[in-house]
Amino acid sequence: WLPPATSRPVQTPVKFEEPQWAERASGLAHSFHAKSCRVRVISPGKIELDLIHSDPLVSVLPLPAMASDESSVDLKRITIGRTETGKPWRIRLLGNQILVVGVQGAGKGSILWSVVWALAPMIKAGKVRLYGIDPKGGMELGQCPDIFHKVVFDNGPEAVELLEEIANEVRVRAGSYRGLRRFWTRESREPFTLLIIDELADVIAYQTDKKLKERAQAAIQTITSQGRAPGFATLALVQDPRKEIVPFRNLFTTRIAMRLDEATQVDMVLGDGVRERGADAHEISELTPGVAWAKEDGKKEPLRGRAFYASDDNLWDLRAYVNGWSFEVLPFPGSADKRGAAA
Repeated sequence: WLPPATSRPVQTPVKFEEPQWAERASGLAHSFHAKSCRVRVISPGKIELDLIHSDPLVSVLPLPAMASDESSVDLKRITIGRTETGKPWRIRLLGNQILVVGVQGAGKGSILWSVVWALAPMIKAGKVRLYGIDPKGGMELGQCPDIFHKVVFDNGPEAVELLEEIANEVRVRAGSYRGLRRFWTRESREPFTLLIIDELADVIAYQTDKKLKERAQAAIQTITSQGRAPGFATLALVQDPRKEIVPFRNLFTTRIAMRLDEATQVDMVLGDGVRERGADAHEISELTPGVAWAKEDGKKEPLRGRAFYASDDNLWDLRAYVNGWSFEVLPFPGSADKRGAAA
C-alpha cells in the first residue's frame, strides 16, 4: 500500500502468531511431504519449521560403557540417551528435581536406570547416596537393592519415615551451610543425595491412611522445595499427572512426558502451550518405549529423546561394579567331554 503524501512503497512487517501456525502444522507437513511439522517463532517476523521425514529414535539404544571414574561424572550433565538430532540427551541432577510421567510400558525404567548407570562411579566412591521407594514390592528397585543406601518396598510407615528422614537431613544440612556456602559442591565432603520414587502416586495419592499420606506429601514438598542448594535431588516416576494425584508438580523443575493417554495430559506435565510446539507425547508409539519429551524450567523449547535401555545383564553388571564383586566363569563339569563326544 502507499501511505498518504508519498509515492515510495512501505513494507509492513508480518506478525507471526505461533498458535496460528501451530494449528496449521499438519497441513504444512503434507505440503512438504513430511511425517510431521513443528513450529517455532524465532523472532518477530521469523518462524522456524522442523519437518520430520523419518524418526531417528525407532531403534533401541543400549547403555554406553560405564564412566571410568567418579571424576568424569558431571552432575550438571548426566547423559541418559540420545536426542532426535543425534546429540546426547543430558539432564541436570545438581540443583534439580525431576518428574517422569508415562503410562505402563512407556519406558520409565529406562530413564531411571540410565541415571543410576551414569552415577555408578560416584555411588561406588561414596560421593552419591541413593535412597529408594518402590511401592510395587521391589519389582523395579529390587533388581539392584544393594546399591541403595536405604530402600523401602512399600508405601506404608517405613516409606513415610524414610521420606521424613531425608527431609530432616535437608534442613540439617541447609542449616550447616549458613554463613559458609550457598550451594553443595564436591568439596563439601558430603554425598550428593538422590531420592528415587518408582510410583509416586502410591505414596502421596493412593495411600488409604490419611495421616500417612499427609506426612508423605509434606516430606516430599520439603525435599523438592528446599533440597536444591544442599545437594538433594528427587527422581519421581508416576503414571497419572492429574493435579489431584501430584498437587505440587510445579516443584519439579524438569518434567519428562513419556507415552501418555491423552493430549490434555501433555500440557499437565510439560506446561501450557508446549504441545502446540510439537511435544505430542500422547502420540508416542507403544513400540518405542523410552522415547519422551522433556521440558526444563527456564527453557522455552521442549526436547525429544530416547533413553538408554538397561537389560537384566546390565543391572547385574551394575550391582557387581558398585559392590566390587568379581566373578570367574567355570565350565560345567563334564561339558567338554560331552562336546567332544557330540563332535
